[in-house]
Amino acid sequence: MERQADVRHEYIDGEVFAMAGESLEHSTICFNIAVLIGAQLRGKPCRGFSPNMKVRTSPSGLYTYPDLAVVCGEPVFHDQQRDVLVNPKVVVEVLSPSTEGYDRGGKWIRYQQIETLTDYLLIAQDQSLIEHYTRQADGKWLYSAVGDLADSVQLPSIDCRLPLVEVYDRIRFPAESPAATANP
Repeated sequence: MERQADVRHEYIDGEVFAMAGESLEHSTICFNIAVLIGAQLRGKPCRGFSPNMKVRTSPSGLYTYPDLAVVCGEPVFHDQQRDVLVNPKVVVEVLSPSTEGYDRGGKWIRYQQIETLTDYLLIAQDQSLIEHYTRQADGKWLYSAVGDLADSVQLPSIDCRLPLVEVYDRIRFPAESPAATANP
């Protein structure tokens, strides 16, 4: 059904959910990330995939469109159609108000089922903040967060570096309200 659909859907445990459009900030951040990672992957055995490539977490679980996926080595696909990846090494999600809870919760739980996944990035679009989950040798996940535009996120698994100033290029964050910044 998805292959013939005019709109994209995510499939979660047999349920179908239509996907909404994206904001200017979301689209800009996705493009910036694709450019940054894509340029650093040239000549390496890894390649990036756009948000139009589906990822499957398990045979009966989630079929989703991450904002960016990276595969090292040969891509492995769900079937002969070659449009559903099953072996991403890195998955990037840009958070939206309507999906943030799911990206942090149910989707993240399902992504952890992917044996090849080593890095999961959550990128805020309303503030400078990248959250990074890294799979450790014992299978546990290590959490880190970077918020200063002068800092970078390191992805040793694919030998890439994401300077926040470049991730957030052309993004204007909402101004803090006067009440939030006033002294009591």
